Amino acid sequence: MKPTLLILAAGMGSRYGGLKQIDPVGPNGEIIIDYSIYDALRAGFGKLVFVIRHYFEQPFREKIGGKFDGCVETAYVYQEMNSEIGAFKVSSNREKPWGTGHAVLVGKDVIDEPFAVINADDYYGVRSFQIMADFLAGGQVSATDYAMVGFTLRNTLSEYGSVARGVCHHDGQGFLKEITERTTVEKVGHKARYIDETGTAHALTGDETVSMNLWGFHPSFLGHLSYGFEQFLMQKGHDPRAEMFITLIVDGLIKSGMARVKVLPTCDKWFGVTYRNDMPIARKCIADLIEAGTYPRQLWKT
Repeated sequence: MKPTLLILAAGMGSRYGGLKQIDPVGPNGEIIIDYSIYDALRAGFGKLVFVIRHYFEQPFREKIGGKFDGCVETAYVYQEMNSEIGAFKVSSNREKPWGTGHAVLVGKDVIDEPFAVINADDYYGVRSFQIMADFLAGGQVSATDYAMVGFTLRNTLSEYGSVARGVCHHDGQGFLKEITERTTVEKVGHKARYIDETGTAHALTGDETVSMNLWGFHPSFLGHLSYGFEQFLMQKGHDPRAEMFITLIVDGLIKSGMARVKVLPTCDKWFGVTYRNDMPIARKCIADLIEAGTYPRQLWKT
């Protein structure tokens, strides 16, 4: 069975100032998702699931949906504030959904096979998708064995503001020991720093392995997410800014001994669009990859 690719595209793009998921980076109007899907399909993925919001469903479908008709199985799921919350009452002060863990959870009714998770606005690279597809389709994934593609921190930072990164610590055999979500990570020369909840700055070398939300899971992980989200709502659901990150659930499973996560290092260079000023850099990177022969100039035949 071919693995599924779950694409997290429900972000509101508040820092960016628009629907960054559908802004073009390629010469024929291609967006970052196009290059991720192109890499995923040639790596061996067989199904696409898009996590979006109802309010931008129409432009998103117009830009994305018809492109893959007859090419690969495609499904849409919706991350809203009331998704998967049961009888829980949402605070009137809450303005957005519940984070990346919640975004993955809303795909539970359409995923029955091993799957990878990516962000819609991140470029991961050819090798990243291939090593993840090999892991998921090669018999290594199980109810207790997951994977994560690891990137070097300094290669994942924006020149224009802070970003959130999962900083990873792994053992000598390449398995995660711990992952810590840092929500305010900034570039400082060739190094970096993060700002904690008290406003205190902490130095980082820039060599740290970080998660860019390219995960590989067995479908049973969705059950762990469901239980974790119930606990999250009871403990933090009335905090209008609280989010349940994928890393929170993964870290808990690792520390409890219920799962282990293999870190799959990649030599690919990551780039993404967090802020509007990141877009020219993304377009230049794509142009360079086309020039190098990594991608054809016209990605999809019309």
